[in-house]
Amino acid sequence: MSEMTSYEPGTPSWVELGTPDMEATIGFYNALLGWDIPEQPNSAQLGGYRRAKLRGMDVAGVSPLQSEEQPPAWSTYISVANAAATVEAVKAAGGQVVFEPLDVVGLGTMAIFTDPTGAFFGIWEPGTFAGAELVNEYGAFSWNELHTRDVAAAKEFYGAVFGWTVDEQDMGEMGTYNVLKLGENMVGGMLDMNATDMPPEVPPHWLTYFTVENTDAAIETIKGNGGGVAFGPIDIPVGRFAVVTDNAGAAFAVMQPSEETLAEMP
Repeated sequence: MSEMTSYEPGTPSWVELGTPDMEATIGFYNALLGWDIPEQPNSAQLGGYRRAKLRGMDVAGVSPLQSEEQPPAWSTYISVANAAATVEAVKAAGGQVVFEPLDVVGLGTMAIFTDPTGAFFGIWEPGTFAGAELVNEYGAFSWNELHTRDVAAAKEFYGAVFGWTVDEQDMGEMGTYNVLKLGENMVGGMLDMNATDMPPEVPPHWLTYFTVENTDAAIETIKGNGGGVAFGPIDIPVGRFAVVTDNAGAAFAVMQPSEETLAEMP
């Protein structure tokens, strides 16, 4: 179990779901991951925003969709020391600003971008709130993975903005997997969509992984609560995983870590 009070800049620190039906979402993720998603004292001030909790600790954000054009989706936020400086770095590296930096009632400053390959992501400059209080634990997020059709452009962009390097690893039948590193620490992964059977209409995106005790049992819970399976389950060196959708269609992954992976988790 990893309880977090701070994040090194350049590390994914928060994940957030945009949903069209808050009550249905509460039931789905409570059944799957054991979350409580209570209304916050300032939820009305924040447009209905809530924080999902596991054993009383914040693990993810849940927000009503802000427009009819916004699809249900999970988003990844990367911790930064200075949001304004990161905006300039994103622009210089060829990214686009979708949502300018905004102070969130003293909790921190957020902004949203697209990278040069088209994937949306967010940044978070902490104020009184650092990010997820629990990670790498059953029911919490443990991995963030960029799916892109231009690996070279993504490597250059994220290296320039966050200082990430890439460690290429052989994943057997799945080909080469790109591990994103900040110094010696692994902070995420990158998958070449050209090497998968992903339909061409699926845009580049960041995928959030949640740790579960049993992937096959999780899939049955997902199906029983209106979700679906997009890929898998399959076994890979670090565990057994599947890409799934919730009852509103938002995609994410569930991962049952191997015993070796569990032993190595921080």
